[in-house]
Amino acid sequence: MFRKFFPAVFAFVDHERDQWVASEASKIRPGTRVLDVGAGPCRYRQLFSHCDYRTQDFMQHAGMLEGPLADAESWRYGQIDYVCDAASMPIPDATFDAVLCTEVLEHVPDPASVMQEVARILKPGGRLILSAPLGSGLHQDPDHYYGGFTPYWYQRVLTNAGFDTISIVPNGGFFKHYGQESQRFSAWLDPRRLRGWPRFALALPWLLTLPWFRFVLPIACHFLDRLDPYKGFTVGYHVTASRSAL
Repeated sequence: MFRKFFPAVFAFVDHERDQWVASEASKIRPGTRVLDVGAGPCRYRQLFSHCDYRTQDFMQHAGMLEGPLADAESWRYGQIDYVCDAASMPIPDATFDAVLCTEVLEHVPDPASVMQEVARILKPGGRLILSAPLGSGLHQDPDHYYGGFTPYWYQRVLTNAGFDTISIVPNGGFFKHYGQESQRFSAWLDPRRLRGWPRFALALPWLLTLPWFRFVLPIACHFLDRLDPYKGFTVGYHVTASRSAL
């Protein structure tokens, strides 16, 4: 129980996304041709071990998320099959049965063109599994072009690209988002990352607020999130769609 509770509270963004991708992967038939667009470290390779899993990335990220909660280890590139621009992939039309694209669109200059390209390489009826943030701090500089994507963007762009049966589900609401940022507040306040007099000046405020911002608030926000039916302040969306058969 606790092994699931702690990541669900203190790392809910990745936890919820990983659970969602695992669920979507389990629905895909063995032998299905899957392309992971913007695969980076290929973190989901194992989930698609029953498929013909291929990867794409342009492998030119110059920077990582800055700050005390950054996880540079997660951004070591895995084995990439197609090193190219996601908006222009050297792949024949209707090659893949499914495309996975997680937390990539904010890093491409023209995300609508990427969706057009994904539609091109998908077979009719093919499955798109997509996620991107609604709001995030700068990361992978200078390749961070957009602050986030709304449900209205997904509906308009995916429909124009030739997708239908579009499902858009928020990854948490205001309270979970607030719980995440409360942890970030405490991490930035941590005097151990500083030198000189600020280190000593911040020591007492950090210690006094540590239990509240790092533990109490995230746990409380985990349970309070059900009070937010609107979820307009979600961290991002989990999106699935099918390539139109026409």
